Amino acid sequence: MKAQYGKIQIGLHSLSKHYGIHTVLDRIDLEVSSGEVLAIIGPSGSGKSTLLRCINYLEQPSGGTITVGSTTINAAQLVSRAELSSLRRRVGMVFQSFNLFPHMSVLRNVSLAQERVLGRSRAEADERSMQLLSRVGLAEKAGQFPGRCSGGQQQRIAIARALALDPEVMLFDEPTSALDPELGLEVLAVMRELATSGMTMVVVTHEMGFAENVSDTVMIMADGQIVEKGPSTEVMRNPQHERTRRFLRAVHDR
Repeated sequence: MKAQYGKIQIGLHSLSKHYGIHTVLDRIDLEVSSGEVLAIIGPSGSGKSTLLRCINYLEQPSGGTITVGSTTINAAQLVSRAELSSLRRRVGMVFQSFNLFPHMSVLRNVSLAQERVLGRSRAEADERSMQLLSRVGLAEKAGQFPGRCSGGQQQRIAIARALALDPEVMLFDEPTSALDPELGLEVLAVMRELATSGMTMVVVTHEMGFAENVSDTVMIMADGQIVEKGPSTEVMRNPQHERTRRFLRAVHDR
């Protein structure tokens, strides 16, 4: 665990999301500091994934403001393409599904966005890609196609691809939910290394061990609201809110 953090890296103020009359996010206020690892847990349908998708504007919020680094977007105002680009350049995201290009090699999957988004030459992008594939333990897979890789390997490739754009923040949306336990451990090991290196991370997860032992802060969501938030060990072992206690009992009794 890190004893102290840097400046505020992510700031959400009164963030809301509605689908018709259904409220998915209800005026969320949240700050995540530089170097902090925040784990978000809670029952299905509580708004966890929607919150992540709103941070990088894959979902347009219904109201509120989002700040990542020096970029602030107000959902009540028209957002320019330049503002969106600035926001998304700061944020890397890893999904439940791997979303790799099946017709491209592992190396091209990691390099392509660097060339298109960052303007790196193919040689520069490939060099950076090999560094990252080595970091996630998959340098030997560079010339293969994703279909020849296991699910855990494909998710680690997806992490390398997100890191290749040099984000300030990494968002993970249930990155191990599609994997069997052994393959999930491969991915969690990479995420643990990222956390140790000081990467700012927001992780929606059902992995209670990761939430307690790797994250710095745990946040419980239910019904589109933050129910409880605090130091990971305290929240996981001594929750203060009845809704949190009920959720954790259900998880442990499964």
